[in-house]
Amino acid sequence: MDERGNTVKCEKILLGFTALFLAFLLVLFFRDRAAMEAAPAAVETESAVSQGAFMPDVSPLDINAAAAEELAALPGIGEVLAGRIVAYREEHGPFAAVEDLTEVSGIGEKKLAELEGRITVGE
Repeated sequence: MDERGNTVKCEKILLGFTALFLAFLLVLFFRDRAAMEAAPAAVETESAVSQGAFMPDVSPLDINAAAAEELAALPGIGEVLAGRIVAYREEHGPFAAVEDLTEVSGIGEKKLAELEGRITVGE
């Protein structure tokens, strides 16, 4: 009987601690819920960042007037190829058409297709 009595007593103590723990969790839940309802949520509606930061200028680049740094920023055109474009332009004069860019060493039909819509030869 002594052994059974100890088991029942331990179970009652454990059940009491469990009940206290659950009561503590309920208090925390309702306290946090009340705090959330009391404090309004702040929503930022205006942006301090200019639209240009998200949508950069996408107007075509004039390959007859662009500097080497501007040309190097085009996809697939690095510093070396931009230098070749400028050197070709200085030696042969301005490009008459965008397709003339294929005369520059390192620019083929594939690279020209990648640049479509991003370059122009001016007005």
